[in-house]
Amino acid sequence: MAEIVKRKKALSVNPLKSSQTIGAALAFLGLARSLPMLHGSQGCTAFGKVFFVRHFREPIPLQTTAIDQISAVMGTDDSVVEGLKTICENSRPAIIGLPTTGLVETEGTDVTLAVRTFRDKYPEYADVVVVPVSTPDFTGCLETGFAAALSALFEAVLPAQPQGLVGRRPRQVNLLVNATLTPGDVEELKVLVEAFDLRPVVVPDLSDSLDGHLPENDFNPLTTGGTPMDDLRTLGEAAATIVVGASLSKPADVLAARTGVPDHRFDHLMTLAEMDRLVMTLGEIAGRDVPVRIDRQRSRLQDAMLDCHFSIGFSKIAVAGDPDLLNGFAHLLTSMGAEVVAAVSPTNAPVFARIPTAMVKIGDLEDLHNLALEQGAELIIGNSHTVATAERLNRPLLRAGFPQYDWIGGFARTWIGYPGIRQSLFDIANLLLSREPGHVAPHRSIYAQENVHAPGSASENPGRPH
Repeated sequence: MAEIVKRKKALSVNPLKSSQTIGAALAFLGLARSLPMLHGSQGCTAFGKVFFVRHFREPIPLQTTAIDQISAVMGTDDSVVEGLKTICENSRPAIIGLPTTGLVETEGTDVTLAVRTFRDKYPEYADVVVVPVSTPDFTGCLETGFAAALSALFEAVLPAQPQGLVGRRPRQVNLLVNATLTPGDVEELKVLVEAFDLRPVVVPDLSDSLDGHLPENDFNPLTTGGTPMDDLRTLGEAAATIVVGASLSKPADVLAARTGVPDHRFDHLMTLAEMDRLVMTLGEIAGRDVPVRIDRQRSRLQDAMLDCHFSIGFSKIAVAGDPDLLNGFAHLLTSMGAEVVAAVSPTNAPVFARIPTAMVKIGDLEDLHNLALEQGAELIIGNSHTVATAERLNRPLLRAGFPQYDWIGGFARTWIGYPGIRQSLFDIANLLLSREPGHVAPHRSIYAQENVHAPGSASENPGRPH
């Protein structure tokens, strides 16, 4: 078990985390015809939208209750009710996500009560699902907000008790995916499930809404693509649920309690061992042998592990990110013989009891800089906020996590699956090789031919002996 070193500073220096509010909004962006409405000031939503647009390089549908200083003191329920009414009138979405911000949480808002008031006042919009979720940005991080949104979603959409329909759709497999998985990761996971002749239902499906595609219409105020409401209502009829990410423990519990569908949980899918366990699980669910194509991908990964071992083994690496991302990379790197000498997370999490590092620092990017410098890290892994840290340390950077605003295509990168792990190892090895460890600079004699006629040489000073 890693030692958890908690923060002792009175402030954050170069913060690492993204807020819970953004994490909840990201979860709602993976649902079809949805529209997140952040309960807070216009600035809260504007900053979140900038993060999303720069990361995904796509138009992002976000709304706000736009409270002002008066309502922040006198009460914000009316802003929620009127905001929901306006969205329903203008866009008629299938679902509205309602995450809170730190401002209204400090004020003491009760979004659940505000939603009930909206239902009583405007019954004509009963078909629009509204999901309130408390996500104060002064606690947690992106992945905890993402998980909280999924718990609230299941409580709002699924019946309180199992309906006894488990296995009615014997080829359906629910995929509950965490905030660490990119649209490329989700797509790889879907392809893997389909290879066993199973039908995946992903919650939330960012590979269908934020994968970087050109929509048929020029403008849509709602999400284009994502998990449809009709699929959400069939989660209780699946044969099994695959849960990816330790941060989804609570929403997985809610889903299991409300559907009765058996689940299989994975902390991450970034090592050969965990991918093997997933493939064997899918084979058992489908009652089929592993497809030849999957065997071939596995053998390629094994060959890549041999190719990269001498570059990655015994290297010292610093990683910064949310707990699930940090845990996944720690297992990947240590499985290749590397040492994670600096592990920094914005928040504590139960998964750190299983992380293969000596210590995890709960802190910011100043802590990452100090630990990486002290421990002699050779490579930095983190989001775009870590660029300045890597430059100051003169170390190569592998961009991973959210946000990535200075690297086109980072949002679509595939990290999981046999092909994704293979490419990750290639990239890590190449970055380490770029530092040319162990090379000795060539010695150039002062008597070498190129130095004879150099400025200031003896040939230009006849008075000096040769």
